[in-house]
Amino acid sequence: MLELESQISKLIIDTLNLEDIAIDEIDPTEPLFGDGLGLDSIDALELGVAIKETFGIKIDPNEERLPEHFVNVRNLAAYVAARRIR
Repeated sequence: MLELESQISKLIIDTLNLEDIAIDEIDPTEPLFGDGLGLDSIDALELGVAIKETFGIKIDPNEERLPEHFVNVRNLAAYVAARRIR
């Protein structure tokens, strides 16, 4: 799971052009939005598209628990891992 967390952290940096942040500076338990990494709703959309394309998973925008999956890198890695198995 640590490798997947690193991949997602790199994807966040690359997709959102966060050039001043290194992969190891993103705490996998830190919130991605608000007071954490500071991402916003537009970033969430871009990140969702990048995850879909990179990992080949379908993200249902109407899924009730979707916001929980995007809380932090660790939750996002678990979400991606679960969807890749199916």
